[in-house]
Amino acid sequence: MFSDDVKQVIVVRTDIKMGKGKLAVQVAHAAVEAVFKCMESDRCREWLEVWRRSGQKKIVVKVDSLSKLIELKKRAEEHSIPYALIMDAGLTQLPPGTVTSLGLGPAPATLLDSITGLLPLL
Repeated sequence: MFSDDVKQVIVVRTDIKMGKGKLAVQVAHAAVEAVFKCMESDRCREWLEVWRRSGQKKIVVKVDSLSKLIELKKRAEEHSIPYALIMDAGLTQLPPGTVTSLGLGPAPATLLDSITGLLPLL
């Protein structure tokens, strides 16, 4: 069985204005959708089980631009980390299609830290 520390990282854009409730919902969307992506991946299933048994650790960090968020998505793809890029439906505070957040993992903490470890906490 996989024995590394496993976590999930949610990356949120701070260059767009979202109220606290909207921000919370976008983080939740990213977390849930990334788990669904993980369930579709043979590589990730073992990580998912370890993550579930160990308390479902989540970290929320921030970036200040869409380009930085997209760069993180590309790095996740390069490392075969499941991810979910979240676009708002545009029903309340944001225009439709606004990219708000990125859910990464669950995946080994060392792998995620190599991508997001230097980002500040939200």
